[in-house]
Amino acid sequence: MANITANSITGRSGAKTRNAQGGSMIDFATLFGALGAFSVIAAAMTLGGSPGSFVDVPAMLIVLGGTFLVSSISFSVSEVVQAQRVMLRAVLYHVIEPDDAARRVLYLADHARKKGILALQNNLLELKNAPFLYRATMMVIDGMPPEQVESILMREADAIRQRHIRSAGVLRRAGEVAPAMGLIGTLVGLVQMLGNLEDPSTIGPSMAIALLTTFYGAVLANMLFLPLANKLDRNSDAEAMINQIYAIGIASISRQENPRRLEVEINTILPPARRVAYFD
Repeated sequence: MANITANSITGRSGAKTRNAQGGSMIDFATLFGALGAFSVIAAAMTLGGSPGSFVDVPAMLIVLGGTFLVSSISFSVSEVVQAQRVMLRAVLYHVIEPDDAARRVLYLADHARKKGILALQNNLLELKNAPFLYRATMMVIDGMPPEQVESILMREADAIRQRHIRSAGVLRRAGEVAPAMGLIGTLVGLVQMLGNLEDPSTIGPSMAIALLTTFYGAVLANMLFLPLANKLDRNSDAEAMINQIYAIGIASISRQENPRRLEVEINTILPPARRVAYFD
């Protein structure tokens, strides 16, 4: 059995892929940035006084609940929920590099050229953590016509891209709504304060809502929603290129073309610094 391992997906130059299995890796840049930013804010609150003074349940309800509900007006509930799942994925993972994907599909092409397309059945287990490539390989093994394989893969890649765009749009909309909900909370707190000036004990809680809602809205928008929307856009572009490489490669395998020709074709869409020399 020919397995796709760290040693097998290697160019003739011996350069191994960063993630031979093709799965996602932890995105330390996102984790470092998000945790670091929130840590700085937490440190400032702790050093400046009591952190408990920054916790207010009514303010949280206005900003968090209001942001979720208002975002649901612009999108469907399922799209909002899906955006939250995609947001978590953006925080924890990033896709493999395009040159790693290129080496992987070139390995499959070379293997199919030498031993036949049906020999790719031996590699299906290692492809399960790359669902797009797994489904594409299954189409070829099942004997689907090359033109149909390429058409289906391109449509699927475009559908994946559109889902990511919608999810990023939800987060971007939430980034617009959160400061607005903070402003609404500020107005609510001010109205409550002005309506109860004869009772000094209500001034503090009302001012807390007025100020903390603005604080919560600004933090959520500028430290969470908008940065993650930009990260999703970046990851979506990267995944679109990965899927394009896989689609081109599997279509070439289906047509039983020379893998060297495939290498040339893939290098035309790779950035110059990421181009591969698998057969050199």
